[in-house]
Amino acid sequence: MTTRLLMPRSCTQYVKLFYKLFTQTQGHRYLSNVYPPAERIRKFITENTELTGEQSLTPEIRLRLFTPSCRFWRERPELWPFDDPYWAIYWPGGQALSRYVLDNPEVCRGQTVLDLGSGCGASAIAAKLCGAAHIVANDIDTVAAVATQMNFELNGLEPPACLTENMIGSEPEAFNLILLGDMFYDEALATDLHNWLDSCIRTHGTKVLIGDPGRAQFESHHIRRLLHQLAQFELPESVREENYGLTCSSVWCYCPEL
Repeated sequence: MTTRLLMPRSCTQYVKLFYKLFTQTQGHRYLSNVYPPAERIRKFITENTELTGEQSLTPEIRLRLFTPSCRFWRERPELWPFDDPYWAIYWPGGQALSRYVLDNPEVCRGQTVLDLGSGCGASAIAAKLCGAAHIVANDIDTVAAVATQMNFELNGLEPPACLTENMIGSEPEAFNLILLGDMFYDEALATDLHNWLDSCIRTHGTKVLIGDPGRAQFESHHIRRLLHQLAQFELPESVREENYGLTCSSVWCYCPEL
């Protein structure tokens, strides 16, 4: 497996260009200052995503995502006005994690939950549907935070607390459960995650569930030997096509040697 598994096939090269081009085109913003920032972002998301989710592992969750019929699936990347839109794709690790939570509601019921690298907010939505007492969705992209709020509303749920600061490496907070999907795409990030998750578990006894389809950086990292597989899901055909033929995605419980 290679790092190409990070992106759906149809928009891999496009998304890779986003950050470079964004830094060169900040003066060419899509939205004016007529609306408050959150409202401008909501308007942009509404106009440039599509309601979907039926062909995922969690058809009961509705999400606003990129699809081939959306403008920016093929649009020139220099016209994109924000940071990389990782929030606009329902990654296979997140799909497996959300499916596992929905199938095992006792994991989240009554718990305080952190959805780390929350993206579109699907795992946080699953936790809320299963009765989580309090949820924090953390993603360093402000647009992802707005998308998460919108996706909660689509599912008839009160939006969660959304934090856009980088929590990895921060003082551990007292979460009962941390959910993270598709976060092991870079070796340095994987190591930072490993150290921080250890700290969270030692400090608060936090349970950690990880969703990943078997990316090379995940399989080769030393954290892998500390994981216990809880479930494996076959990916729907459409998800396989968008992720270079990946057939399965798994959920793991992190059990470090304390």
